[in-house]
Amino acid sequence: MAIFFCYIIYFFLILRFCVTLFNFISNPKLTKVSHQYHDLVSILIPARDEEKNILTLLQSMESQDYQNIEVIVLDDHSSDETYNLCANFAQKHPLFKVIKGKPLPNGWLGKNYACHQLAQQAKGKYLLFLDADEEVENGLINSSVYRIKVHRLALLSLFTNQVMVTLGEKTVVPLMHYMLLNLLPLRLIYLSKNPAFAAASGQFMFFEAEKYHQYQWHEKVKNQVVEDVEIMKQVKQNRLKGEGLLANGFIRCRMYNGYQDAIHGFSKNFLAPFNYSIVTFLLYLVFLIGGPVLVGLTLNLQLFLMMLSLIVLTRIMISLSSGQNAVYNVLLHPLQMVSLIVVAYLSITKYLTKTVTWKGRKV
Repeated sequence: MAIFFCYIIYFFLILRFCVTLFNFISNPKLTKVSHQYHDLVSILIPARDEEKNILTLLQSMESQDYQNIEVIVLDDHSSDETYNLCANFAQKHPLFKVIKGKPLPNGWLGKNYACHQLAQQAKGKYLLFLDADEEVENGLINSSVYRIKVHRLALLSLFTNQVMVTLGEKTVVPLMHYMLLNLLPLRLIYLSKNPAFAAASGQFMFFEAEKYHQYQWHEKVKNQVVEDVEIMKQVKQNRLKGEGLLANGFIRCRMYNGYQDAIHGFSKNFLAPFNYSIVTFLLYLVFLIGGPVLVGLTLNLQLFLMMLSLIVLTRIMISLSSGQNAVYNVLLHPLQMVSLIVVAYLSITKYLTKTVTWKGRKV
């Protein structure tokens, strides 16, 4: 019986390895282009209690090589100095402005409503939604405009490079790219019309403005925690084209500061990729974590070494694709799996008790 389960585990492991290999070989990254575009791009930034991060993003936007932009920050009822910092910055830079958000209506989540308000203020041919804790590099906007024009996209989303400082962050944050590149062939987001192949990152959502205003994407998903994925599904369901790519160093973000912050942040929406099915999520964890443990208990050295080789190769390919340190991710893999169990427990508990909160709001 144990050998039978080992075969099932190996099938699951090889299948995920093949997905990772496909992503590694197909190299789904945003590439830099030399041709210069000049369409107006509206940079839209919802911000709530971001006094520690917001100026880094604004300064990196101000020094961008793409000139035809407007930058609008919406202060979403911050309790810190976010609004004053942005207002002072905007006084010195005419392409920037800051507005105050309206009270949150019933049925809306905070970020979704903030993005909806920002879109109403935007004048650009393209709308780029960014999180306030990011930093961008030259070439990002121009390359994104090229991609959306050539592929005739309604939505381009980038999975940003993640900055990790503490050991705690390194045992949690890599789980995002690990699960993404280990489960979903990214090229199918664009190539397949099936909404099941939908993924996106709210850290970078780049829309063709005419289509955005026509469909009012954030209003359609106003009460969704994982609005980015839901919008990509909506795009595909409306027979439009969307694409998700790795950021390739064009944009980076330090999502969380420390282990506790990362665990809490990840637990608020970790069930979403599994359509909030606790059974499916638990089965995934059984095969992902319990499987290798079972193989180890068989004391079959050949099977164990084969399994270990697949795991190590998978971690190396994902790390190289996402711009992370492969050595760290291989060595920290056991701790990352422990962190995944902690995130799973908190995520399921919060979902069942309906106690998911973020930045002082219930979600």
